[in-house]
Amino acid sequence: MKNSLRLASPAWRVAALAVAVAALAGCSTIRESRGGPGQRLDPWEKWNRKVFNFNEDIDKAVLKPVATVYSDVVPQPVRRSVSNFFSNFADAWSAINNMLQGKFEAGFEDATRVGTNTLFGLFGILDVASEMGLDHHYEDFGQTLGRYGVGAGAYLVLPILGPSTVRDAAAQPLDRLASPPAFFDGTKTQIGFTLLQIVNTRAGLLRATRVIDEISLDKYTFVRDAYLQRRRSLVFDGDVPETPAAPDEAASAAAGAAAGNLAPPAAATPASAPPPTAPASAAPPAVPASAPR
Repeated sequence: MKNSLRLASPAWRVAALAVAVAALAGCSTIRESRGGPGQRLDPWEKWNRKVFNFNEDIDKAVLKPVATVYSDVVPQPVRRSVSNFFSNFADAWSAINNMLQGKFEAGFEDATRVGTNTLFGLFGILDVASEMGLDHHYEDFGQTLGRYGVGAGAYLVLPILGPSTVRDAAAQPLDRLASPPAFFDGTKTQIGFTLLQIVNTRAGLLRATRVIDEISLDKYTFVRDAYLQRRRSLVFDGDVPETPAAPDEAASAAAGAAAGNLAPPAAATPASAPPPTAPASAAPPAVPASAPR
C-alpha cells in the first residue's frame, strides 16, 4: 500500500498563499469586525444568501439523506470512533496553534492528548485521554490570526463549506493541511477520508439543524449571528471585551451635537429658583443726534 504519511511540496505553497491572503485580510478588514455580529459585518448579504440557499439545496438533496442513512445504519460506537479519529488530528493542529498563541500549557495538554490517544487509543479511535482528564483545547489558524489582532473581516458563506469570514476563509487552506486527507497518498484515499469526515460531521448535526429549522424565523440570520458570536468567543477564549461604539455612529453623534440636534443637559438650579423670564421688549438702540436719519 502506498498510503504513507507525507506532506507534498505544493502544500507549502498553499500554506504560504494562505498566510499572504490572511495578511491582506488583516489590512483591509472592517474595523468593527471585532464587534458583535450584525448587519454591518455582512456587506455581501445578497450574494451570501444565494450561496446559503445553494448549500441548503445540496444539503436537502444529498448530504442530509446520506447522513440520515449513515446515522441509522452505522452504530453509535463506530460513529464515535470515527469522530475520535478525526479529533486526534484536530488536537495535533490545536497543539501547534496554542503554542503559536503563547498558550503553552494548553498546547502541552493537546500534545499529550495526541500522544496518549495515538499510542493507547489505536491511533485515536479510542479517546483514552479524556478518560484521564485531559480536555480538548481546540484552536485553528483563524483563531491564531485573531489572537494577533487580525480582524475577522466581512461575513462570508462558502459553497459546501458554509459560514466563514474573510480571515477564517484565508486560514482554511492551512487548516486543511492538518486534516487526515493531506497525510495520505492517492486521490481515492483522500476523497474517501474527506467524504467520511463530511458525512460523519453532518450526521452529528442532524438534531441541531432540526432544532434550528423549528425555532428560527430567518435561518440565514440565525446561522450568521450564531457563527459570528461563537467565533468571536473562541478568539477571546470566552472573555469577550466590550464592543466600542462604531466610528460612524460616534461621528454622527458628534455632528448632531455640534448642529444643536442634541439638547445639552440642563444646568442644575435650586428648586426654589424661579424659571428665567423672557426679557421685556428691547428698546431700539440709541441713535446719536449727529447721525443722519
